[in-house]
Amino acid sequence: MSTTAHHGADPQAEALAKIGSGLKKRTEIALGDGFLRNAVAFTTDKLKTGKLKAMDDFGDWETWRERGRAIREHVVSNLDYYLTQFSDNVAKAGGHVHFCQTGEDAVRTFLDIARKAQAKLVAKGKSMVSEEIHLNHRLEEIGVEAIETDLGEYILQLAKETPSHLIIPAIHKNKQQIADLFSSHSGETFPPETRQLADYARRQLRNVFLEADIGLTGCNFGIAETGTVTLVSNEGNARMVSTIPKIHVVVMGMERLVPTFADVEVMLNLLARSATGQKLTTYTSFVTGPRRDGDLDGPEELHVLVLDNGRSAQLGDPQFQEVLHCIRCAACLNVCPVYRQVGGHTYGSVYSGPIGAVLTPLLQQDYEEAGQLAYASSLCGACYEACPVKIPLHDMLVQLRHRKVKLKLTPGAERIAFKTYATAFGNVTLYRMANKAAYWLQKPLLRGGAIRRAPGPLAGWTQSRFLPMKPKLSFRERWESLRRELADGDAGTDGKERTR
Repeated sequence: MSTTAHHGADPQAEALAKIGSGLKKRTEIALGDGFLRNAVAFTTDKLKTGKLKAMDDFGDWETWRERGRAIREHVVSNLDYYLTQFSDNVAKAGGHVHFCQTGEDAVRTFLDIARKAQAKLVAKGKSMVSEEIHLNHRLEEIGVEAIETDLGEYILQLAKETPSHLIIPAIHKNKQQIADLFSSHSGETFPPETRQLADYARRQLRNVFLEADIGLTGCNFGIAETGTVTLVSNEGNARMVSTIPKIHVVVMGMERLVPTFADVEVMLNLLARSATGQKLTTYTSFVTGPRRDGDLDGPEELHVLVLDNGRSAQLGDPQFQEVLHCIRCAACLNVCPVYRQVGGHTYGSVYSGPIGAVLTPLLQQDYEEAGQLAYASSLCGACYEACPVKIPLHDMLVQLRHRKVKLKLTPGAERIAFKTYATAFGNVTLYRMANKAAYWLQKPLLRGGAIRRAPGPLAGWTQSRFLPMKPKLSFRERWESLRRELADGDAGTDGKERTR
């Protein structure tokens, strides 16, 4: 299922595209897609198992997690200093830094660069930030073709879909689906064989690298002490995109900085192991400025677009500042029981899983619509245990729900229900009356000693489980007679038996 933003005039598609109000329907669609659920579960299991093995092999994982957390906390707490240092050093190396307050500012800056270069073709490395600001669509509007060169992103571009995982964007597709897609696109017939599919994609993309006017990448980490952009990938396309075209544009979130090369070593160790279970990604590139005299390759221009787009609003917030510590490893997605059942498109946002459920409403400052993602969680805490930099995502999800309630953005009926609940449970007499009433009220709904189809808001619960019958007497009511029985039993035994 795709949740792309362009649905024409189809009311159902437009409803599904809404991040919050379309969440329930998207969830139902995903739960009814057996292949999707199996594919997501299979791959996330593989990634999770790889991470656990990598942790064991690495040794002292908790110490490294704490080091990573401390580095990210230090950077985010001193972000103004490190942004200035990074910007100054990019400029010293011959690059240009553009600070962009909003996504629209970033798009406008990129379009200006493209127009100045009279660009017709942009080769893109994997970049979630470019997805965040919907850059491809805007380039299309001015006649510039943007081609994704990451294999997963390329597959989704042909399918006109958005990524469903932070590091494996096409996690929801199998080889047969990809073969059908490539066959439809090329006019050839491809078997569902990995090597042939990869060879076709390689042939298609090779000319893109050679002919592109601009290469665009994201940024895994910016190193403040040198103005270096760090790129990691397993396919090598990021290295091609950043060296062959005459202009290299980097789009990075403002928080993606580390102070030194020593710090980036820690983060790369954590990132690779948490993301895929590797010791190190296949390609790790460090880009410091454009090509210099005597260099054999590299771009003639380097532009770094530093994007805020709601990130600075979290600075100084004691509840949510830590969300900026994220290094986009997707470890939280791989362990989340909700994501593993429904996949990424269900979230209706670029960022999915636990991190997406927190980050999306914060970046958009939308607690009414996007804030509903906070309920797409079991609050089990597995995301925190998996996070290599110890972001307490489960606590943040609770705080988002609390904020939504405080702003009175929850349904009126829900607010009345919880007020009634609080009143009943805050008064002993009302509690006892409600307890007795519940026994009688359940009777019309009982089937075989359980409620298997509940009415109203409880209907969602009984779609996949049942409510056991409430007994006539509560444990508290039964305890009085049980206590008397125990007392009578003790009185009827002698001391020797009691000693035994």
